[in-house]
Amino acid sequence: MTLAIALESAPIETDAHGVVRVAKTRVTLDTIVTAFLEGCTPEEIGEQYSSLQLPDIYLVIGYYLRHRDEVNAYLAERQRQANIIQQEAEQRFNPIGIRDRLMARQSQPK
Repeated sequence: MTLAIALESAPIETDAHGVVRVAKTRVTLDTIVTAFLEGCTPEEIGEQYSSLQLPDIYLVIGYYLRHRDEVNAYLAERQRQANIIQQEAEQRFNPIGIRDRLMARQSQPK
């Protein structure tokens, strides 16, 4: 008996907003790579994200290990975008003193 060897590509796809997700799920590449880099095993990642299949998690991690530079550049860009969004939100809704403002609002007579 001979073993038929088939190459499988990583089950990842880019959505309309440029976010890379594990195919047919809402789980992002960022999520899998971050969990892996924090020391989670593929099995632990699968326990945390039930929409993922274990073989897909291994394929995504394998993709990351083979394409570290590209994935790290993508993750850095995603972090840069997240920082910009956070700064814009904080400019619109100043978080400094928010607790005091909420407490003052709560103590006002109704």
